[in-house]
Amino acid sequence: MLAMKLPRERKEEMIASLISYYERERSESLGNLEAELLVDFMLSEFGPFLYNQALSDVRAFMSKKAEQLEDELYAMEVSTRSAKRRN
Repeated sequence: MLAMKLPRERKEEMIASLISYYERERSESLGNLEAELLVDFMLSEFGPFLYNQALSDVRAFMSKKAEQLEDELYAMEVSTRSAKRRN
């Protein structure tokens, strides 16, 4: 699996969110460096699980959409009964 690369702005949002969480939920201070290291750890450890789950979800979604499309295509078929009677 490729290393997860995030735009710097998105990573900074995650760091700020983590710092805010620690202050609000744990009443602890977390510095930028510690938060960045924790974000990097979570991305490397949990990123592959989340990525694979997202692929599984998309696969199920696309399968359902393909079934719906197939049903719609069958519904569009023209009846051949009247054409056989003319001959």
